Amino acid sequence: MHDLLSFVVAGFALAGSPGPNTLSLAATGAAFGARRGLRYLAGLGVGMIAVMLIAGSGVMGVVLAIPGAAPVIAGLAAAYFLYLAYRIATAPPLAESEGKRRPPAFLAGVFQSLVNPKAYAAMAALFSGFVLVADSLGLDMAIKLAVVTGIITTVNVAWLLAGAGLTRLFREPATNRAINIAFAVALLVSVALAVLV
Repeated sequence: MHDLLSFVVAGFALAGSPGPNTLSLAATGAAFGARRGLRYLAGLGVGMIAVMLIAGSGVMGVVLAIPGAAPVIAGLAAAYFLYLAYRIATAPPLAESEGKRRPPAFLAGVFQSLVNPKAYAAMAALFSGFVLVADSLGLDMAIKLAVVTGIITTVNVAWLLAGAGLTRLFREPATNRAINIAFAVALLVSVALAVLV
């Protein structure tokens, strides 16, 4: 195994840094609580496995080479992120939201990962920038998938719990609303930065 430690460090840096998935998870935790965000967390994980397979196999490059595909994909992604930011910003305080508003669902998490520009950039960098098994492409890909899935799961649980912890600290509705709006704005900024960088 070559470069495993460097791969793990890079994986934590790329997957753990603020971005659309991690910020939406923290916002979900803040708006709905950790327990109610577990389905969304699972959906993000499944979506990221798909992103890893797409980025690692080069399928995304083929799709984006289709004339007119890039603007359509970008438009769908932008619309979804605006919708998600709106849902986060307008979520009622956690104490009031039990049973009133539904948190993002499993399929929303899958879709979130599939339209996340940072996810593709991070996975392309990880899968093309490191060789863990030099003489077996299949084994190299399988090990990368397993390691990154473990990293993403750890990071996502931490972000969900961090968001839920913020809400527990600020039970006052006005403060809770400010936290939700801050997360919604941070989500939109992270998407814009991922697209621009």
